[in-house]
Amino acid sequence: MPSIDFHRLRAEITMRQVLEVIGFTPLRATGDQWYGACPLHEASGQRERCFSVNVATGRYYCHRCRSHGNQLELWAAFLGQPLHPAAIQLCRAIGRDVPWIIPSPKPRPRHHGNQRGGHR
Repeated sequence: MPSIDFHRLRAEITMRQVLEVIGFTPLRATGDQWYGACPLHEASGQRERCFSVNVATGRYYCHRCRSHGNQLELWAAFLGQPLHPAAIQLCRAIGRDVPWIIPSPKPRPRHHGNQRGGHR
């Protein structure tokens, strides 16, 4: 399975984009810090604010289920999938190409004419 450039993906996909795809609506916001019901489990009340996310740093934490992480980890937890397939699905969901890591070709061994038995 090809590798994904997760560093690039985290830099190019924002927490705001992931929250939008998930359908998260904050109940309260103080600057970049948003609060609301956790999208990973059912809320116990209509106004539950156990989920806290900082959209500037791209980190979230749920005080009820203890889930935490970055935007890619939130998406994977939301889907209930491992990170690799979830990242591919996220790219599809927001309409962007997956940043694959293309391995560079292995260098060919160099031949040195008719040299035999050792290096010079």
